[in-house]
Amino acid sequence: MYVSHVSLTNFRSYRQVDLELGPGTTVFAGPNGVGKTNIAEALGYLASLSSHRVSNDAPLIHFGADQALVRARIHRAQQAVGLELEITAGKANRARINRANPVRAREIMGIVRTVLFAPEDLALVKGDPSERRRYLDDVLVALQPHQAATRSDYDRVLKQRNALLKSARSAGRLSSSHEATLSVWDQHLAAAGSKLLRGRLDVLDALQGHLSDAYAGLTDGSKAAIATYTSSIAGGAELDDGTAQGADAAPTPEARPLSGLDEGELHELFLEALAAQRGRELDRGLTLVGPHRDDLVLGLGSAPAKGYASHGETWSLALSLRLAVYRALCQDDSRPGAKPILILDDVFAELDVSRRRKLAQVVADAEQVIVTAAVVDDVPEELHGRILTVGPGTVSA
Repeated sequence: MYVSHVSLTNFRSYRQVDLELGPGTTVFAGPNGVGKTNIAEALGYLASLSSHRVSNDAPLIHFGADQALVRARIHRAQQAVGLELEITAGKANRARINRANPVRAREIMGIVRTVLFAPEDLALVKGDPSERRRYLDDVLVALQPHQAATRSDYDRVLKQRNALLKSARSAGRLSSSHEATLSVWDQHLAAAGSKLLRGRLDVLDALQGHLSDAYAGLTDGSKAAIATYTSSIAGGAELDDGTAQGADAAPTPEARPLSGLDEGELHELFLEALAAQRGRELDRGLTLVGPHRDDLVLGLGSAPAKGYASHGETWSLALSLRLAVYRALCQDDSRPGAKPILILDDVFAELDVSRRRKLAQVVADAEQVIVTAAVVDDVPEELHGRILTVGPGTVSA
């Protein structure tokens, strides 16, 4: 897969820029702060409808403009598709496929696949559980685009259920009306949550072997990379943001492996966990169990990665998590010309010479690699392709 043309209008620092690209490696070179990452971000946004840098769309729109446009020509397995994405802050984004009538942005999910490596990836290892939950959900949607609706449904139901819990807390008691409505929201939350949880577990199964192989390939292989899903509905994850389950907490179901449970069994386990935490949830006015409280625990050898891995090990593990996604997507669609586009955003400056070369060797078989770098010499020779110079709001050959 590759993108042959990209046009950005009022996107970040660019009023207007048009880029002709092609298979192989393209290096966007220029000083920090001139807009290299904005190009990488735009390509990644086409695939995921989200940014790796910000949590909302407003910063993506050029200051003073009302809307940003990202247009691209995508080539995948002998097929070419034209995409146009309208980004409007505070409103629903819209898209066009081959200049047809506008559709919901979600309709373009799955047309283009990218795997983006960036310095922000260190948060996958060192950051909060929310970073790792997002990682799993992004991979899930990349593999199964319809799961974007599941993700949205869960977030919507969670918001409604939390609002009800806060209302009951403010009232100082759980009225019969609150009780009946809460039971309904329990069912909706368990239905969406069990589907999302089953999807995450399937994703982890697809990634496990690739993660181990990728980490071994980037290091001396003395430590194995391990990823384990811990779920609040099974008593294995934190119940509160940043604080572990305390001694005064109500009992949750005994920690148990979830990988063998189907969606129906997860649904029942979810309802049991909600019932067990009902009192604490009313006291807090928050939903304390569900996929939004789960974590992906990463380990190197017998020790957890977070807090124990060296800086080099942390970088290698973060890169391995992205490489695992790349290999899983390649396996999912093995047709010639269907490999995801690889985007390496300012990564090589953070790596030592050995890791630079190993990463370059691993990604050399990609059909298209987009690299951003402040210093071209940081990019290994294996990836020295076409070089474009980036200046404030401009790109030139």
